[in-house]
Amino acid sequence: MAKSKYEYVRNFESDDRLLPSAWLVVRIDGQGFTKFTERHGFAKPNDIRALHLMNRAAATVLGCMNEIVLAYGQSDEYSFVFPKNARSYDRRASKLTTLVASRFTSAYVYYWHEFFGTTPLQAPPAFDARVVVYPTDRIMRDYLCWRQVDCHINNMYNTCFWTLVTQGEMTPKDAEKRLCGTLSGDKNELLFSQFGINYNDVPEIFKKGSVLIRGTELVDVTDRHGVASKRPKGVVLTLHCDIIKEKFWTEHPEILSGTPVTAQRRQERQEQTQPERTDAHLQ
Repeated sequence: MAKSKYEYVRNFESDDRLLPSAWLVVRIDGQGFTKFTERHGFAKPNDIRALHLMNRAAATVLGCMNEIVLAYGQSDEYSFVFPKNARSYDRRASKLTTLVASRFTSAYVYYWHEFFGTTPLQAPPAFDARVVVYPTDRIMRDYLCWRQVDCHINNMYNTCFWTLVTQGEMTPKDAEKRLCGTLSGDKNELLFSQFGINYNDVPEIFKKGSVLIRGTELVDVTDRHGVASKRPKGVVLTLHCDIIKEKFWTEHPEILSGTPVTAQRRQERQEQTQPERTDAHLQ
């Protein structure tokens, strides 16, 4: 930036660098999505096209921001987890939130037609963002547990509500009154006894949300000398699994250790020195 007598105005900018050696979670939420979904005719209680579009937009964010080790999404929200050793944008809160939100929103618009076909985008979607600092592994995991439990509770309620409305021919007001005070067991019984719906058969993406993690796959490559070989290539994997129990974290220890970040940086350095290699792609 060129120096001038006006440069003093930079002194008014606040230092919003987040605490070091702590987990950073950026969560985006759809703004006014109740009206947005109604205007675009989203299926109730879940529109699989919309959820796949959310996953595609989130995968795009992971493709652009290499330090994210995990992302979790449900409904119209997504959480992006940066490890304790993250250095992106000097850990500035304003940079992280604005870039995640803008990349996600632009990807949502860009890939809309792939999932909604000829249905036109009639209004611009908007997502707000916040960043929270979590000092320990346990607290960060509890945050993710909170979001997945929220997914389960909301999906069970919405499944019952819209089943009562669409199949039980109740008004929304009557359906709301019918579900008032009911527990999980009551809702399971309602679905099965009145409509023959076993909640266990509901797709996992609706009950558990989506978990995006980094992985690798072997791909065929040919170097500049025409020699063919296989090498690992970075991909983004989409899972619909339980992240509350220990099993997930035991199977993916690299998330808590920050290994995906190190591995990604190593791959980038290798690609810079070997031009014939292609960039990591998204699955």
